[in-house]
Amino acid sequence: MYFAALLARTEDGWEASDTELDDVETLTDLADLAREAAVDDDTVVAFLEQEDAWFGVVRVDGDDDPRVFISNAAAAQRSSYGAMLTDELLGRDKDVEDELDSLDLDGTEDGEPDAQDGAEQDTEADTPVPAGPLGDARLLEDLGISEKELLALDSDALGEIADALGCTEVLEAVR
Repeated sequence: MYFAALLARTEDGWEASDTELDDVETLTDLADLAREAAVDDDTVVAFLEQEDAWFGVVRVDGDDDPRVFISNAAAAQRSSYGAMLTDELLGRDKDVEDELDSLDLDGTEDGEPDAQDGAEQDTEADTPVPAGPLGDARLLEDLGISEKELLALDSDALGEIADALGCTEVLEAVR
């Protein structure tokens, strides 16, 4: 089961909203959703978490490209939204239609989709996913969370990030 939330920075602090990922198929979709939640093109941070197996942070600042961090890429790769983020970070091009036909996007899938018999293997997709963190571990430094602190987070990572950002109550309201 997934938990996802958007935190939009405002002049008065942070505003959080529970995020429905049903229509999110790509990082671009997630970034667009974050931009819709933004106040005056300010920073929006999207949190994704799957049952303490992994967490992801996607930061969107106005029209800039989104910055992504995943706590455990190998674990994330075994879930649809985690695979979407890791594939983006690894520069993998996936045919979205084929991928969606073989995945259940409710977060309950147990593994990667099987290759179809007789189908040509995509060598780019066979690139090993690193065990451990992947992405931009410095994406929250200017908000008070250093690379070292982000890499050290474990079980209640999103709660600790919210504490550092000063928005624990706002995040808990949508949990």
